Amino acid sequence: MTRTRFILLAALGSVLLLGGAFVFQAFGYAPCKLCLWQRWPHAAAIVIAGLGLIVGWRVLPWLGAAAAATTGAIGVFHAGVELGWWEGPTTCTSGAIGGLSVDDLLAQINAAPLIRCDEIAWSLLGVSMAGWNAIISFALAAIWVMAATRRA
Repeated sequence: MTRTRFILLAALGSVLLLGGAFVFQAFGYAPCKLCLWQRWPHAAAIVIAGLGLIVGWRVLPWLGAAAAATTGAIGVFHAGVELGWWEGPTTCTSGAIGGLSVDDLLAQINAAPLIRCDEIAWSLLGVSMAGWNAIISFALAAIWVMAATRRA
């Protein structure tokens, strides 16, 4: 397989994972802070893939591999938080409070959904979304490495 095809495959993987995250969100699974952190490297990998297909610089697949490995590492960290192996961020959500009265602030707090980084919202075969993101992202990193080591 050529470098171009590996880049397309890796980009498709990130598009599907990122799209899947948005679909889950549309079905009411609100993302926590760590979920959001996992999305950014996928977006970067998609942009890197576009650049890699247009300009063809040899360094870009390595950057794609780094992006995929980064979201994989965040996924491992998030899964560890969910399983109680280590502590996560002290806050999973925050919002601006400037200009609100005490009553408005209290109403906003009471209406806000409780989103926790340390609880598994959904799992498949005993693996959470964060865990699946890690597994698939490390596979995507391997595909990026194959792209980096192939001729165009």
